Amino acid sequence: MVAPKSPVKRMFAALSALDAADGPISRLEAARRLREAAEELEAAQVEAARKAGATWNEIGACYGLTKQGAQQRFRAARNQAKAVTAASTSKNAEPVA
Repeated sequence: MVAPKSPVKRMFAALSALDAADGPISRLEAARRLREAAEELEAAQVEAARKAGATWNEIGACYGLTKQGAQQRFRAARNQAKAVTAASTSKNAEPVA
């Protein structure tokens, strides 16, 4: 089974799997997939908010964190997003002859 690419679609699929699960391990697997998709969605929304001009103070307020707390919480996600962007940019670059 191929997982849907959208985090929201993956969350719905995980919820459906959780609902249909008949044992503790299959429920645990569905819960793990749900958490991973939710974390991906959250990180994408933080990036979108930053690109739209939201400050770290505003983002932190959503979580009851300081500016520094928000930056620390989402630092790994920001670094991963930057790495993915850099990798896709280098893949699309034409080789220099």
